[in-house]
Amino acid sequence: MIVFLTMLGMGLVIGFVGAGGAGAVIAVLTLVFEIPTHTAVGTSLAAMIFTTISGALSHFREGNINFKVGLTVGAAGFVGAFIGSKIATTFLSGSNLRLCTASMLIASAILVYVRLTWPDLAIFHPRGGKAPDLSGAKFWPLAIMAGIGNGLLSGTFGFGAAQFIQLTLLMLFALPLFQSVGTTMLIILPIAVSGGLGYLLSGFLDIVLFIQVLLGLMIGAYIGAKFTRHAPRPLLKAAMVLMPGIAGALMIILKGF
Repeated sequence: MIVFLTMLGMGLVIGFVGAGGAGAVIAVLTLVFEIPTHTAVGTSLAAMIFTTISGALSHFREGNINFKVGLTVGAAGFVGAFIGSKIATTFLSGSNLRLCTASMLIASAILVYVRLTWPDLAIFHPRGGKAPDLSGAKFWPLAIMAGIGNGLLSGTFGFGAAQFIQLTLLMLFALPLFQSVGTTMLIILPIAVSGGLGYLLSGFLDIVLFIQVLLGLMIGAYIGAKFTRHAPRPLLKAAMVLMPGIAGALMIILKGF
């Protein structure tokens, strides 16, 4: 019950600021409830399956998804995430996985900060916003490499890798920003399914814990999202950077405690 209430509170914050919060979930499960790192990562990935469905459907209704890019990168990501889950469960100890996940969260926070502070950087607007050529022969190897790479990151370290996926879509396929956001939600879905399955098959998914985390996050996020429009923009920006950054830092600082 305490886990559920904690996740409910986290869901309120996540829904309020519009951030994924998967890394923060891992940090709370490992640091507060002393859940083994592999189980926390598997639980976070599995919960993302359901928390991204509503987001993907919403973006579908708004026409924000490029299906050719999303389905191709997502299919490759499915493979990459499963391989990543096996790498984590076979070769990484709990302490090493925790350190790697924390480092990726901090890297994600830095990327978010750069995006929000310098949104006009050329790296975020390749080709000057010109529509990409998705019919050429280069598309398939680029999409497969992008999917496997991002899938490996997410499946190994247990977070959605949304910022990395968005940057990949902007740089490699020059999708408009609104399409990169919507397509990212579609890509995360098969990655979460595959990564969660990999951890489940390796025995690192606690069903009771998963249900508490999922219900708490979904209910909290639904309520928290109702208040997003009333939040000061600087507060939202700060929260998007601080959530993964603080989570990662705490996982490193408190590693030995």
